[in-house]
Amino acid sequence: MDFTGPVELWQKEGAPGCPQKGLPCSPDSSELVQECLNQFKVTTTQLRQIQASLLRSMEQALTGQASPAPAVRMLPTYVGSTPHGTEQGDFVVLELGATGASLRVLWVTLTGVEGHRIEPRSREFLIPQEVMLGPGQQLFDFVARCLSEFLDAYPLGSQGLKLGFNFGFPCYQTGLDKSTLISWTKGFRCSGVEGQDVVQLLRDAIERQGACSIDVVAVVNDTVGTMMGCELGPAPCEVGLVVDTGTNACYMEEARHVAVLDEDRGRVCVSIEWGSFGDDGALGSVLTAFDRILDQESLNPGAQRFEKMIGGLYLGELVRQVLAHLAQRGALFGGCTSRALLSPGGILLEHVAEMEDASAGTARVHAILRDLGLSPGASDAELVQQVCTAVCTRAARLCAAALAAVLARLQHSREQQMLHVAVATGGRVCEHHPRFLGVLQETVKLLAPECDVSFIPSVDGGGRGVAMVTAVAARLAAHRRLLEETLAPFRLNREQLAAVQAQMREAMAKGLQGEASSLRMLPTYVRATPDGSERGHFLALDLGGTNFRVLLVHVAAGGVQITNQVYSIPESVAQGSGQQLFDHIVDCILDFQQKQGLSGQSLPLGFTFSFPCRQLGLDQGILLNWTKGFKASDCEGQDVVCLLREALERKQAMELNVVAIVNDTVGTMMSCGYDDPRCEIGLIVGTGTNACYMEELRNVAGVAGDLGRMCINMEWGAFGDDGSLDTLSTCFDARVDQASINPGKQRFEKMISGMYLGEIVRHILLHLTSLGVLFRGQQTPSLQTRDIFKTKFLSEIESDTLALRQVRAILEDLGLPLTSDDALMVLEVCQAVSQRAAQLCGAGVAAVVEKIRENRGLEELSVSVGVDGTLYKLHPHFSRLVAATVQELAPRCAVTFLQSEDGSGKGAALVTAVACRLAKQARV
Repeated sequence: MDFTGPVELWQKEGAPGCPQKGLPCSPDSSELVQECLNQFKVTTTQLRQIQASLLRSMEQALTGQASPAPAVRMLPTYVGSTPHGTEQGDFVVLELGATGASLRVLWVTLTGVEGHRIEPRSREFLIPQEVMLGPGQQLFDFVARCLSEFLDAYPLGSQGLKLGFNFGFPCYQTGLDKSTLISWTKGFRCSGVEGQDVVQLLRDAIERQGACSIDVVAVVNDTVGTMMGCELGPAPCEVGLVVDTGTNACYMEEARHVAVLDEDRGRVCVSIEWGSFGDDGALGSVLTAFDRILDQESLNPGAQRFEKMIGGLYLGELVRQVLAHLAQRGALFGGCTSRALLSPGGILLEHVAEMEDASAGTARVHAILRDLGLSPGASDAELVQQVCTAVCTRAARLCAAALAAVLARLQHSREQQMLHVAVATGGRVCEHHPRFLGVLQETVKLLAPECDVSFIPSVDGGGRGVAMVTAVAARLAAHRRLLEETLAPFRLNREQLAAVQAQMREAMAKGLQGEASSLRMLPTYVRATPDGSERGHFLALDLGGTNFRVLLVHVAAGGVQITNQVYSIPESVAQGSGQQLFDHIVDCILDFQQKQGLSGQSLPLGFTFSFPCRQLGLDQGILLNWTKGFKASDCEGQDVVCLLREALERKQAMELNVVAIVNDTVGTMMSCGYDDPRCEIGLIVGTGTNACYMEELRNVAGVAGDLGRMCINMEWGAFGDDGSLDTLSTCFDARVDQASINPGKQRFEKMISGMYLGEIVRHILLHLTSLGVLFRGQQTPSLQTRDIFKTKFLSEIESDTLALRQVRAILEDLGLPLTSDDALMVLEVCQAVSQRAAQLCGAGVAAVVEKIRENRGLEELSVSVGVDGTLYKLHPHFSRLVAATVQELAPRCAVTFLQSEDGSGKGAALVTAVACRLAKQARV
């Protein structure tokens, strides 16, 4: 469109008027108006291009890409959580820069009760011109005096007030309470402030004023305040949209996606600063000649291009430009203009909103136009309404395209097929413009069909919203303190771990000498590890949990081949009579022999029996006590090999050649020892936990002879049953112990193994819920259910590959309605419990390797540990933490951890094979 000619002349000369008498007006005004308005139409294709372009810019800025420079800034606001409705208390809000040359102070009371709102009380102070332009200290001293004067009207307790600071100027924020002023705007020019932390300047001024104790908790912009001031609804409010004089949006982004934060968990509110979108030319296809003239005449040509098409400061000016042009073309007002029509700022947003409002009729349009010095004709009112509608509709549709980009970003980062979210809206355009929100919603639905979006007007974002940011920050800080206090006993330091190592060394020495000790240190009569020459077919039995296995193992030069079958042990059998249990075991063996064509054969057999036994020989084992949920009667104190043979007689089956009874820990060591001759330690960390190692025979008081070595089954799950671990035991450990089937026993195991860690976590979660730290303080039936929190959930929740969304999904499947804050805290609880378990396990291993090193009089020891157990193998960090603890506590031992492959099955066969090899060598 050509803008040379009369409009420029009128603007230069400031000479309103009408065409000369006799000059004809346009023969078809509506056609000229339509030609003009067509420029403001934005197609769906163009909107999608804008959406995609903004989304790319957002992602570039999030990743910290510097070249090419992103069109938006994506500034973290350090607001890490949205309200969940329980926030309560009195808060003070300072609002500077939101309403021009004034300061607003508010007293906001949050009740924490849904539907019960107390209107904030506020007072506005005019800022003198000399303060706005004087030294920065003068401005902040003025603010502190106004604050003090305002608070004089309120009874203040001894506790400090929490204050939120709404500072409406461009800032670079480096923390929730740290914000550096980039530059003054809005007529302020105070010296010595730019480049300074405005929160610290405020704190210094409050201190100089000597006011009551005030804690400046947060500095907040109005967009974040809008999001935080949103009333709670069914969908979480995680987007804030402001369309006022200017425009901006914010939303809750996954912290791991914000490069400048270097965080991998949680969320953070990001201020998009989208007013500058299009400064790189991305909006060129939808810019009109009117936009270009408006930009050229603005205070910042070439900048804030998107804002100039949407913000309330500019909509009136765009309408004025169009109306002036059409008047000059003779399409409006009989070709006449007025000084107001030709003067920048002559038409305001309020004028546009009123003229577009069809409910007011054309009479109101005529009145506004006459106030502008115009003489509208009969059809002018309707044409002017069309102009206002076109300009504002375009603004709403462009805003919708940008909002759709934000929603697409949210949907992608949350990995949700359908995103349910609330958008808090604020600003005069959203609040007072008759059609803006309707067009916005309709267009968002078109561009983001996979997003279920509800739009909720924010309640005083600058006041209540800032107070809510402050309240949420205060809540999170209080909850953080309670969480740290709760988890502190689980965070063990080096001195505590070294003490555990020393206590275990002492208990080992006593147990080996037959003295009273919580470590039984049981001889296994396994006198050697595999040397690679073992050969033959062997049977193996594996009983150690709810499943029982029978295996056929072929040991050959090429390796070990295994055929096995798993049989279940019903709870009624595990806790019934001993005769019933061993009859069931024999039935399983006979079934396996028949299926494998072994009926009638008597192969050497190794029996992995993963319960505490006192072995009197390689094939004799007295059950000391049941663990792992077994409670079969008439077994404790009996030789389990004899119980097996008696069951065979009852079934009239062929007698089995039971060569060895093997603990699963010993089997694990032997299984790894077949591949690594340095493997002289076995470790199990699964449902239960135990360790074994090769001890010098001279140190084993219960076995004759001083030469050679023997594998010792430590039964270290009972370590601490004598009270030696009481200083490390928490109230949560005590609750788990008391609810177990063996209170007071297996104390070490109950702090380490998979059967108990989930229960420890559940009790901690119950405690934190009772404090109001988790789940909004609401106790859920599922959390009251014993054993609902399986230890496998710890492994899943702590996985580095899981996003917070997936952590939430795991917990929600348990019936725990939670927020992202809850998910993070549950993660921390899991980490603390599993870390303590791994460190205690590491302290135990450190005691063992140091014992071996000293036994052999070595300066340095190189040894391998064979490990089995689901907790060790499946938990993402357990193995690393164990190794790190061993390295710290036993620096002179080079320890390699080997994961066992079927230690209880293959290992039992290898114990049997080694025994057969040694027997053969003895005969020779």
